[in-house]
Amino acid sequence: MPEDAVTADRKPRADSIRNRERVLEAAKVVFSQGGTEVGLAAVARQAGVGIGTLYRHFPTREALYEAVYRREVEQLAELAARLASEPDRLEGLRRLMQALVQLVATKKGMGAALAMAAHKPPELMAFTTRRLQEAIGLLLHPAAEAGEARADITAEDVLRTVVGLCYLQEGPDWQGRALRLLDVFLDGLRRGDPPAP
Repeated sequence: MPEDAVTADRKPRADSIRNRERVLEAAKVVFSQGGTEVGLAAVARQAGVGIGTLYRHFPTREALYEAVYRREVEQLAELAARLASEPDRLEGLRRLMQALVQLVATKKGMGAALAMAAHKPPELMAFTTRRLQEAIGLLLHPAAEAGEARADITAEDVLRTVVGLCYLQEGPDWQGRALRLLDVFLDGLRRGDPPAP
């Protein structure tokens, strides 16, 4: 096969990958700002692609919502792996919790849409919970073993706290309030083992 034919074959694939990433990034922005009422045409405009390109990658609205959500979860897991190599694990945990608040903001914007994707919630929930608890554990477990954090708090506890604080907040500054409360939680986590009952 001539070299230019090989190059021609590869270029559409590279363009296709770039377009898919642009759509996912644009969808994250649009969903976190405008919720599910925003049409997919707005996502295509934000990404700088045609609506046909969007539908080639994501044939249904639900497929796009789920892909955005999975991508955000995987990016959080990658962030945790990078932060785990830094010396201050609890500061890393703070940064991970801040990023998790951003994930919840995107998810809140997609809440109705994720509910519409009723054929997959158990699998999606299991994937999300597992990946996020693993990510938190990369920072929390070493901190607890080193005596920097309470040993009786689990990754599940941290995940439930972050998500719960986010969903309790409403209004335009809900993220700021959630972050302040998470700082209080993290300060409590730093204090060592709780007193004996």
